[in-house]
Amino acid sequence: MDYRIEKDLLGERNIPVDSYWGIHTQRAMENFSLSGYTADPSLLRSLAQVKKACVATNTELGFIPREKAEAILKACDEIIQGKHVHCFPVDALQGGAGTSTNMNMNEVIANRALEIMGIQKGEYSQIHPLETVNLHQSTNDVYPTAIKVAVLYALKGLSQGIEAVQSAFQKKEDEFKDVVKAARTQMQPAVPMTLGLQFSSFAEAFARDRWRVSKCEERLRVVNLGGTAIGTGLCAPREYIFLVVERLRSITGLNLSRAENSVDQTANSDSFVEVSGILKVHAQNLIKVANDLRLLQLLEEIEIPKAQVGSSIMPGKTNPVLLEAVVQAGIKVVANDMIVTECASRGSLQINEFLPLLAHALLETIRILAAANTIFAGFIPGIQADPARCQEILEQSSSLITAFVPMLGYAKAEQLACSFAGSGKRTLKEFLVEHLGKECVEKVLAAQHVRSLGFVK
Repeated sequence: MDYRIEKDLLGERNIPVDSYWGIHTQRAMENFSLSGYTADPSLLRSLAQVKKACVATNTELGFIPREKAEAILKACDEIIQGKHVHCFPVDALQGGAGTSTNMNMNEVIANRALEIMGIQKGEYSQIHPLETVNLHQSTNDVYPTAIKVAVLYALKGLSQGIEAVQSAFQKKEDEFKDVVKAARTQMQPAVPMTLGLQFSSFAEAFARDRWRVSKCEERLRVVNLGGTAIGTGLCAPREYIFLVVERLRSITGLNLSRAENSVDQTANSDSFVEVSGILKVHAQNLIKVANDLRLLQLLEEIEIPKAQVGSSIMPGKTNPVLLEAVVQAGIKVVANDMIVTECASRGSLQINEFLPLLAHALLETIRILAAANTIFAGFIPGIQADPARCQEILEQSSSLITAFVPMLGYAKAEQLACSFAGSGKRTLKEFLVEHLGKECVEKVLAAQHVRSLGFVK
């Protein structure tokens, strides 16, 4: 293989002559063989957008000649479009607060721009990764800004996924509105309710999740781009600092704003923790609802879609595998929330050194949640109710008598429940019909009455 020689503070390295990356990336590949994961493609796209905004601003202010800028901007656009992904081999987990990913991006943009201009890769006297592509920037302002941009994009897709799940549950709420069943508390039969009401509680939980996720934008829209190393803007022109976020807003289409206190935004990562916490709430709802559906299926009150053969030894067995997958997705998100929290809390003084792991965990969380919602939204329409089974369980439950307390009073209702125990009757409903009359019992247990709010004197 042919090589070119590149130099840095620590010495020289042979770089494959056709490689878009350079010596900084090469050293990072040698140093950080940790997870086997590379930077999330959405983070790379957002970082390229940040670089494009910086180059456009520097060109507008006369710091980069237009001929070079056109080639650099074209290289940025190619990366934004998803090209050259194979040119970013650095491990997602790395020391240096994201410096290696930033330098990988600088080198790829510089070498691709040189190629566009017909100049050999590595001829940094023409376009330099640091002095041109990274001009007036620091990893400490471009990298956290890129994380926020990537997360904001990802949250838009997640919000749509949650909306689909909410809508699916609302349709089932209406479909099951007349299916009367026994509620359950402490895993035991309780008072009558409708299956529609149960599904309405699922829909409302996801409605709140959707609202919470929509509020995440307010936590992330403030960026420290232009703050350079620690947020003071050292080594960046004042006019650049005020202009660069406007250019990024135009490029991304996001409602971004420049931080009034960039030192704060550079040092503190609490906004990521807040967003991760909101996503953890959504994960908890996914886990809870998926488990509730597993229990309803166990009781045979509902029938869930069959996705695949469930056993390698038991013929004919099927399992709630999609619900189990959703639960596991939720558990992973809860674990990632701890990672985000730990990474944010371990930042020191004017920088957060652990943003690479934070970014990986947070973007993985959103990706997993989006996939879980897609599975759920496709799964819910196939759920079917078994009204006869729901009625059977309800009629056998001693808690059914609670529905008649407003009419009978607690003492008489309790007396009837005790009498039923020794009556030999098959169901409590049958016993109540004998003592209170069919019309009375049917009225109290009618779906319309069960789902009404309270009773009227």
